[in-house]
Amino acid sequence: MIRIGIFGAAGIAPQALIRPVSRRTDMEVVAVAARSLESATSFAREHGIPRAYEGYAELLAADDIDLVYVALPPSEHVRWSVAALEAGKDVLCEKPISMDAAQARHAAAVAERTGRHLIEAFHDHYHPLTAAVRDFVNSGALGTVASIDASFTADNPYSPTSIRHVPALGGGALMDLGCYPVHWLRELAGAEPFITGARFVPNELGADIAIDAEMVFTSGPHAGARGTLHASMEPGVPFAAPVVVTGDRGTLRVDNLVLPHRGHSVTTVIDGVTRTWTVAGAETYDHELDAVVTSLRTGTAADTEGEDFVATMDVIDAIYAAAGVVRPDTAIGS
Repeated sequence: MIRIGIFGAAGIAPQALIRPVSRRTDMEVVAVAARSLESATSFAREHGIPRAYEGYAELLAADDIDLVYVALPPSEHVRWSVAALEAGKDVLCEKPISMDAAQARHAAAVAERTGRHLIEAFHDHYHPLTAAVRDFVNSGALGTVASIDASFTADNPYSPTSIRHVPALGGGALMDLGCYPVHWLRELAGAEPFITGARFVPNELGADIAIDAEMVFTSGPHAGARGTLHASMEPGVPFAAPVVVTGDRGTLRVDNLVLPHRGHSVTTVIDGVTRTWTVAGAETYDHELDAVVTSLRTGTAADTEGEDFVATMDVIDAIYAAAGVVRPDTAIGS
């Protein structure tokens, strides 16, 4: 039995962890920690969690917790992921793993030194749809791939107190939403992109409420292909997560790569013939927990560990630099 402690009485935890764990017999949530005991206790009572802690250090001192789920603002991800690793715990950390690539490299180094797993929670990656789309793109059915375009938009109007909009907490459209298209672009291209341009729309605090980027892939199976990324939290934008891959024989479009269990479609148009299909699977979070259990039991790295999350943060850094977004100062281990 893998015993889990949660950092943060966060809104994402029930759908991303608590409910999926309740469907399993090999994991259980045994504790939650928050900055205030009142918050932790209320959350524990609501979700049937046996223990509540005031402060994260107290939870780390418990010797009956195997895995820590970090559901804190991005500004706190590395600090508390590293603390959990040093305390001998494995970690599943919400995305993005860090504030920047330097922090990500530090966290990866600590995971390697301690011999523990630090897994970034890109749950969508573990759904069978992702592998099916990647394999189709690599099959040659589209011919020579010319472009990969990825987007994620969701209405999240500006609030000066929301972690999604405060730069110092890791807010911004690219950090909150765009990290998914970054991951999709890297995965489908099978290589890391070179960012050729980017622009953003700032909110009142200077964080990006919308951002666009252009890139080129100079290596990998689709070297020469170009890519675009769009992410937006602007008021009124639809919830949409499409990916379009264009080759010299046709196109592939995926609608809702981020939460395919809520409904998705894959449409290909090849040599003038249109086909629409779906890929069976459970909730993305269930597949993610399958991968976490396998990693912890076998000692093998999950797909979204180490080099993968460092590479994602490298791309995020490059997009922000190209767009001219002023980033908050971050200490490597904070």
